[in-house]
Amino acid sequence: MLNRALHTLTIVLEKIGTSIPVTRSAALNERNYGDLQGLNKTDVEKQYGTKQLDLWRRSYDVAPPNGESLEDTYNRVVPYYTIEIEPQLKVGKNVLIVAHGNSLRALMMHLENISPKEIANINIATGVPRLYTFSADMSLTDAHYLANAAPEPK
Repeated sequence: MLNRALHTLTIVLEKIGTSIPVTRSAALNERNYGDLQGLNKTDVEKQYGTKQLDLWRRSYDVAPPNGESLEDTYNRVVPYYTIEIEPQLKVGKNVLIVAHGNSLRALMMHLENISPKEIANINIATGVPRLYTFSADMSLTDAHYLANAAPEPK
């Protein structure tokens, strides 16, 4: 529902020269940073310190003041995926998900069975598509960033 994702979707569709049915959902929005929303990262770091900033940004279960943790984001993204997206995949449809870093990290945790501890060290490449391939029983068979794009983040 956020403008950044809608703008990215427009670019993608123009690049591939097609239009597809589009479903928008707040379930895939970026996590809410609460009292820190819209603040400059450097200013937050100066006020609260690097350790606290990193804890808010990278941990799974620690939320910024009046905001969402990655766990909260996971708890809205994964049910949406399970109810709205997975059934389409089960009948053989391809689905393009254009979303935000933390909502994609939450979905990545679910799809790739990544632990809350491991996800802290994983970055999502901005604007680089990640392709997921599933078997008929919806087991993940492959996940990779598309070729000719930026290298995978470390």
